[in-house]
Amino acid sequence: MGIKNGIFTISLDFELYWGLRDKRTIQEYEGNLKGVPGAIDKILALFEEYEVHATWATVGFLFAKNFRELSDYMPNKEPCYLNDKLSPYLYMQKLKNFEDGYHCAPLLIDKISNSKNQEVASHTFSHYYCLERGQSLSEFEFDINSAVKIAESKGIDIKSLVFPRNQYNEQYLSVLKKHSITSYRGNEESWLYKSLSGDGGVVRRALRLLDAYVNLSGKNCYNIDLLGLKLPNNIPSSRFLRPVSKRFSLLENLRRKRITNALTYAAKNNKVYHLWWHPHNFGLNTEANINFLESILVCYSELNKKYGMTSLNMNEVSQLIQRDRKV
Repeated sequence: MGIKNGIFTISLDFELYWGLRDKRTIQEYEGNLKGVPGAIDKILALFEEYEVHATWATVGFLFAKNFRELSDYMPNKEPCYLNDKLSPYLYMQKLKNFEDGYHCAPLLIDKISNSKNQEVASHTFSHYYCLERGQSLSEFEFDINSAVKIAESKGIDIKSLVFPRNQYNEQYLSVLKKHSITSYRGNEESWLYKSLSGDGGVVRRALRLLDAYVNLSGKNCYNIDLLGLKLPNNIPSSRFLRPVSKRFSLLENLRRKRITNALTYAAKNNKVYHLWWHPHNFGLNTEANINFLESILVCYSELNKKYGMTSLNMNEVSQLIQRDRKV
């Protein structure tokens, strides 16, 4: 198999407070959360302007307009994490306002779904952690079943998935296949990004931060024929798009070049480059983050004209792989 041009893939982990509640209080992160709707509007506008196809991996809880609707899709088995703090169901029992814009987002999902070239995918039903102790394969299957059904109720057919906190678990891929999910986002090959429970430790976090500015792990782009020979297709991450930082403002050009150099390499060598982030990363300093993103999309646009680089969402990449295998 081979492709005649490079592919630029973007995925966003759309989770609101469900991806943060065991690490930060709402008050600590409220500014970012409040800024999500505006950030999504600006991201979608940029994607339309530069004809960018993207995958929005969405936590299943966000589809419900209220707790009563969510209750209709609750799984029969909840994850039995040994660390109770990880369970959103225990948190939910104490939650007083589900409809506050931090826990549900049906209108935003509709906006994304109705936008050209945008794929609504799954980030599991409950922001499920596949490598944490206590949970099981059967519990994961109940979670995915709920994620697929609540999306179906909104007319969305789930074809792609992103594992929360990048806790990729190969043993769980059979569940994705059973539910006709044909692609997932794996991790970069470097040991820095290997799937682990928890956060991986201080040293690894520090090296990943440094890797955003200096090339420690390589370009992290790859040939499409290396994405696996069976479904679901692994479409690994190349780079997390960190939000702009006042602390590291003098290094922002290095961060930009780290991304655009790898993107250019992918375009010249017919490889795939996969960029990802969370909408809430753009909730604060939205204009600065949008400007940074636009500088990357300007680079992509130039590569599209010069080398024929194509923008595809995860499902489209998977469809391309499957089509070429049939030829």
